[in-house]
Amino acid sequence: MLNVFARPSISRAVLPLGARLARAGVTPDTITIIGTLGAVGGALGFFCNGWFFIGTLVIWFFVMLDIVDGAVARARGFSTRFGAVLDSTADRVADAAVFASLAWWFAGRGHSRGLLLACLLCLVLGAVTSYVKARAEGIGLTANVGVAERAERLIIALVGTGLDGLGVPYVQAGALWLLVGLSTITVGQRVATVYRQSAAAGTLPLGPPAGDPAGDPAGDPAEPVRPA
Repeated sequence: MLNVFARPSISRAVLPLGARLARAGVTPDTITIIGTLGAVGGALGFFCNGWFFIGTLVIWFFVMLDIVDGAVARARGFSTRFGAVLDSTADRVADAAVFASLAWWFAGRGHSRGLLLACLLCLVLGAVTSYVKARAEGIGLTANVGVAERAERLIIALVGTGLDGLGVPYVQAGALWLLVGLSTITVGQRVATVYRQSAAAGTLPLGPPAGDPAGDPAGDPAEPVRPA
């Protein structure tokens, strides 16, 4: 939802910075890589050791570079297909680092199997959320819906974790389990959206069945179907 309401305004605000970086010869891919390495390093270096507040600040700074790389691309007037793939891949890596680092902490010195489970569920559901969208786009559909897209997931996780680092009780646990629920709803929303579009678009053509001479390089005929 934040992609619809907040991201355009933030993107316009960083356009001057993007223009300056573009004139300096900085590429969007460079910013993407720096942002990802910084977020991963912040998660592994701080969250794995239970330093939640400073870790949140470091990760948030580098995650915000995800907006700057887009501003640089717009200032340059073009983007590349590789850059788009790199950006999406980098997002998945950074997100995984955040939840994996929290899971590491709760599995060890954090001593909380419940929050370990919550982190693992957040990790898996985040990946599934992104996969549904990518797979839908791969067959010509869209899945740009959900109450917890990437921006919302990061805000909930980082705000809850940062406040825990300041000593606010229960907020991190509440944030992680809230995120589990919202991510589950988001997956359902995206699957339902794809289902409706698929039903309206009709069926997909498939190739010859396995073993068909037209589709089998060896030319072996398909084995006859035997009744059960």
